[in-house]
Amino acid sequence: MKINWVHFYVEDAKAWRDWFVSHLGFQTVESSTLLNPFIHIDNESSFHTCTEAVKSGSVCFLLSSPLLPISPVADFLCKHPPGVADIAFAIEDVEAAIARAQAYGAQVLQPIQHHQQGNKYIKWSKIAAWGSVTHTLIERGSLTNTVLEDADNRETLVSASSSITAIDHIVLNVTVGDLERAVTWYEKILDFQPQQTFKIQTDRSSLSSQVMVSRCGNVQLPINEPTSPNSQIQEFLNVNQGPGIQHIALRTVNIVSAIAQFRACGLSFLPVPQTYYSQIKERREVPLTGEELEAIAQQEILVDWNPQTPHALLLQIFTQPIFGQPTFFFEFIERRRQAQGFGEGNFQALFEAIEREQMKRGAC
Repeated sequence: MKINWVHFYVEDAKAWRDWFVSHLGFQTVESSTLLNPFIHIDNESSFHTCTEAVKSGSVCFLLSSPLLPISPVADFLCKHPPGVADIAFAIEDVEAAIARAQAYGAQVLQPIQHHQQGNKYIKWSKIAAWGSVTHTLIERGSLTNTVLEDADNRETLVSASSSITAIDHIVLNVTVGDLERAVTWYEKILDFQPQQTFKIQTDRSSLSSQVMVSRCGNVQLPINEPTSPNSQIQEFLNVNQGPGIQHIALRTVNIVSAIAQFRACGLSFLPVPQTYYSQIKERREVPLTGEELEAIAQQEILVDWNPQTPHALLLQIFTQPIFGQPTFFFEFIERRRQAQGFGEGNFQALFEAIEREQMKRGAC
């Protein structure tokens, strides 16, 4: 399993296409090379819906906006702010996945479709997930023993110089009391496995989080639940009018230079107080030179490591909400020397940073 695309429902697809190009260095995908197959699967680019596509490395985002009130995007935007509507997974066997999903009571929104061109075929289906989020399941194959060319890999090689190379993880927020049910849903329906557990608390609010990972390890899905009424997770749920995708973490190979570039393009990030870096300097065996730490501090990037594997560094930074409301944002992450996990220290720092923004809005 891997993430094939993430589909955003927005008010103006062309404007957001241009935003991803100008702010994050994405490339507009030509319809003749990538867009048509995606639209054919998703079946939402028509007289009532405008859909654009952008790509960076292996990351593909679809952006749809309504042209007429009958568009499914219009219905989504009546219920929620702009955000993620669908996460598509490339899998090995769609029929087996749908049979499993139905056996556990999942709602199939689109029955299995099949398209063949020459000796290559593609099958896909769509199921309802949590809240208004859906999952499109896609199987690609060949009718002969020839190797099927992977268009995603080809595009990754072409875009290898991009600052953004892949999706590291996607975070889902659920309502209070629903964490266990959501975890069970992803276990049963999509065969995800539980990994790390977090419980983050400050003087003002708290949350619980369970990281879910696909059995192959390629897809990571942390699920958050508020454990206090004024939690940032609860604020998200209130503004989003229900569960939804809080953020997507995009992987980069050089986060310091990437963030400097994004800042120059006008992207806004959550501020980190310089006292955070003073505390890092006080930790034993800091695996950074003074020059490296200064560059990281200048860009306000969070850094965490396990003392048992000090050279495996986790570097993270988080944008302000991109749609103007305190809902969806991006994370950028660099995993040096194959650093694993999510960095509990960074998770705490993120929670506190968002809480400071809540206080500015008077929401905490």
